[in-house]
Amino acid sequence: MSVEVDVLLQEAKESIEAAQNYRSELQQRLHGLNQARKQIRGSSGQARETLRKHFAELQAAATRLLAERLANLLTEVDTIEADSIKPLDDCQSLIEHGVGQADELLREGEAALRCGLGEKEDKLGSFTKKAMHIQLDSLPEVPALVDVPCVSAQFDDSLLSLLRDRVARHGAVSSHPPVQIEELQERPGSILVRWCKVDEDFAAADYRLQYRRSGSGGSQYEDAYIGRESEFLVLHLDPHTDYLFRVCARGEGRTEWSPWSIPQTGYTTLAPHEWRSGTEGYILSSRKNIALRNDSSQSRCPVLYSKAPTYFCGQTLTFKISASGQMDRRDSLGVCIDSESEEESLQRDQAVCISTNGAVFVNGKEMTNQLPAVTVGSAVTFDMEVVSLFPISNNNTSEGGNFKLRVTIGSGNREVVFDWLVDQPVDCLFFGCSFVHSGWKVLVF
Repeated sequence: MSVEVDVLLQEAKESIEAAQNYRSELQQRLHGLNQARKQIRGSSGQARETLRKHFAELQAAATRLLAERLANLLTEVDTIEADSIKPLDDCQSLIEHGVGQADELLREGEAALRCGLGEKEDKLGSFTKKAMHIQLDSLPEVPALVDVPCVSAQFDDSLLSLLRDRVARHGAVSSHPPVQIEELQERPGSILVRWCKVDEDFAAADYRLQYRRSGSGGSQYEDAYIGRESEFLVLHLDPHTDYLFRVCARGEGRTEWSPWSIPQTGYTTLAPHEWRSGTEGYILSSRKNIALRNDSSQSRCPVLYSKAPTYFCGQTLTFKISASGQMDRRDSLGVCIDSESEEESLQRDQAVCISTNGAVFVNGKEMTNQLPAVTVGSAVTFDMEVVSLFPISNNNTSEGGNFKLRVTIGSGNREVVFDWLVDQPVDCLFFGCSFVHSGWKVLVF
């Protein structure tokens, strides 16, 4: 085979490979277009159904309210009519009775005038007495028309105008929610959710974050956070499980929430931080991420370590204090290389920690820099990154060597940064705590 044929064959293979890659990219874009079209049509259909349902309910409620108001007003008319007609009916009965008496008296008078001379005197005398008894000069009073009710109905003409104005501004249709989820970061047994505004004209007063387990038909979204912050750490999540997250916002001076963001799927592969069971003087929660110091002993200060070295460099480890006891300079919160030490505090070699009085210790030595004292509500954070002083062979990291970890400890609104020298490469560490007095309660995440 000639060189020219070999070159052409190679070019043909490259062209075929390029065409395959090109087709694959186009197919991925077609899939993206289909997903976009599906989202547009699906959300539009859902919006139509929501609008129809809402306005049907509104129309039914308005019809019911108008019918109730009409019934009340008709009842008022019926009451006024009945109360006003009764005295007229009583007056009419009295007048009709008088007319009957007058008719009877007229008949007797006419009869007395027609009778013979022998009976006339008696008849006329009886008639005269009866006429005097009836009191022909006494007439019942009939009310004038201005004194009796003239029932009418009045309406506030501004209601229709106000209703027209409110209806014209009721409801809105938006093509994009004003806030979207920006980032999902896996953490041990949790996910840090960050979101941002995509509508700069929207003035957000509060945000609302919800989540639910993905793929569960009966699973409902539940609130994880409501507040002004634009990030939140969702705790107590099962590793290797998909969760759906969504966020919305509430505008300044408004009561209703905005449309939800497009749900985003997140999961964590990191096992949750857990305290070690069976340590004397501590009670653990069911998830083993909360520890309560329940036994006070001045002579011994046991250290409660983590179940495993689950803190990895590059992450943020947080201790949240939810209850406090009496402070002691031997108290400690921190991280360490191992968990087999018999020391009664993390203020020892191969560990860095902070005491409840704010003192920082590195390998058992107190630093000159000090943080605020730890109290109820305090959150103490540890951040670390590896800095190698001497290169280590990629093929044998067990040869040892000097490593230093750049440590940042934060408490309150202050932090200290220092380099921690260790004698072996580490990528994961234990965490621990120790309290001399009872009453301290700490959550780790």
